[in-house]
Amino acid sequence: MKDTTTIFGIRAVIEAIQNDETIDKIFIQKGLSGQLFQELQQKMKAGDYNISYVPVEKLNRLVKGNHQGIVAKISPVEFADLETVVENALQDSTSPLFLLLDQVDDVRNFGAIIRSAECTGVNGIIIPKKGAAPVTADTVKTSAGAIFKIPLIKVDHIKDAIYYMQASGIKVVAATEKTDDLLYAVDLAQPTALVMGNEGKGISDSVLKLVDAKAKLPMQGTIGSLNVSVACGAFLYEVVRQRLK
Repeated sequence: MKDTTTIFGIRAVIEAIQNDETIDKIFIQKGLSGQLFQELQQKMKAGDYNISYVPVEKLNRLVKGNHQGIVAKISPVEFADLETVVENALQDSTSPLFLLLDQVDDVRNFGAIIRSAECTGVNGIIIPKKGAAPVTADTVKTSAGAIFKIPLIKVDHIKDAIYYMQASGIKVVAATEKTDDLLYAVDLAQPTALVMGNEGKGISDSVLKLVDAKAKLPMQGTIGSLNVSVACGAFLYEVVRQRLK
């Protein structure tokens, strides 16, 4: 286990890549150029990193110092391999449980989801390499340390993970308002992977087309949706309730 680290400067990021550090996200100043930056670009192409091109003001807020137009976040955790986690879970349990997060990009929501997942026996959390919340100090803090106790997996696309889950005999259930089926009517006692969506946009339509079932929570008030971490907790504990029968 290591602390969340922010590094900056082109040479520092090149060295991090060469040393196989787990880089969670790279922020690059828009319009950056130069020979050393071209060298960095070649390194980044080989690794398929999560990159955001931002104004210099964003970088100035992230660090104090001569960032040279580059800031990177080193993850405090190592990411696991999807196939290994799924295979181990299927060997160890008759009804493993997974979470797939489709573009959940708020670090505190991410941390809260990890905490609930650990408390409810989730075997692994899958996120996309691009568009997901980075693992920051806030993520670690909000998770109350759970982030170090549950496998985190990065995949190129959530759809790839869904295909793999289904091929492994795992039912994929989407938490979405775009259905008439309530959560409590869906069988969650079998091997299950829950899909939770972005805080604002929900689950993308292309992902919804692939799932085995869709489910929603009953809403009694005038507000149409819950915070994603709260909704995730409700879904996870319905899984627990069904499996305690």
